[in-house]
Amino acid sequence: MSSPTSTYLHELTLRLALGAANLDASLRNRHADWLVRQQQSDGGFGGREGESDPYYTAFAVRSLWILGRLDEAIGSRCGEFLRGRLAGREGIVDLISLIFAAAVLELASGVVVIDDDDDTWRNNVDQLLCQLRTSDGGFAKSPEGRAGSTYQTFLSVLCYQLLQRPVPESDRVIDFIHSQHHPDGGFLEIRAAKRAGVNPTAAAIGTLKALDSLEVADHGDTFEFLAQQQSDEGGLAANTRIPFADLLSTCTGLITLIDLGLDPARHRNLISLSRINAYALSMQAEGGFHGFALDQTADVEYTFYGLATLSLVAMTGLDSQSAEDRNVQ
Repeated sequence: MSSPTSTYLHELTLRLALGAANLDASLRNRHADWLVRQQQSDGGFGGREGESDPYYTAFAVRSLWILGRLDEAIGSRCGEFLRGRLAGREGIVDLISLIFAAAVLELASGVVVIDDDDDTWRNNVDQLLCQLRTSDGGFAKSPEGRAGSTYQTFLSVLCYQLLQRPVPESDRVIDFIHSQHHPDGGFLEIRAAKRAGVNPTAAAIGTLKALDSLEVADHGDTFEFLAQQQSDEGGLAANTRIPFADLLSTCTGLITLIDLGLDPARHRNLISLSRINAYALSMQAEGGFHGFALDQTADVEYTFYGLATLSLVAMTGLDSQSAEDRNVQ
């Protein structure tokens, strides 16, 4: 599989790698060592329970890459696991995870998972995506779905990018995303939802960016919506009804704020990067990260969100906090 270098996910991962290089070496090594220990005997990575799957394997691969620890031995074993899943019937989330993990492995270590000549597999993925298309222009979570999902649409667009195939009727996808915009500045996950959330908002802006249709000047209300989700803990909450922050919302919200032109000095009164950084550091376990204050178990997915958040802050710049303060906890 030829690894494209200009997709949304590749560009983001490269940004994270640049930011991670500025993190303290002891922090990087502690979490990298923990991630290496999570690799299972089949070469893949799993969640807190159960067997390996492409979803968690992709998070582990991306985390190890941005930390500079995706070596040939780890990559080869991951490749074996992912190749073993090519013949299975995966859902769209596992499919996008498999495709991106494969692209990262090839780019980072030369491990080939999906052969360039395997058009049959690509065509099968294309057919699945076509079955998810809905009349509103988006993509549903299942072939039976009647209405588009903002998050599923984001995943489907990324899937087309990684397969190096054009998104069919991309103008209708863009129209669908705009139709999900809520008066408060955020975006809805499904049209029947009553309130916007950080994660569907991140998916909406990510979709527009991936399709080269993001006009930053048109989304001042979206920037303010996301900034308003910063909680007393320092991280971002999923929506206005959730009383606590979580690492997923903090990470995706920060990515989106940066895509919308976050300037640490100009936006100091709207969003505090130093508080976001402190929150992410507080989510560390002895190795790995947990997802929110009451969650005491680290996992591979939240470890990616934690590392990504710290890397983004390191890359973007902290309010007035020193590099030493950023990395101590």
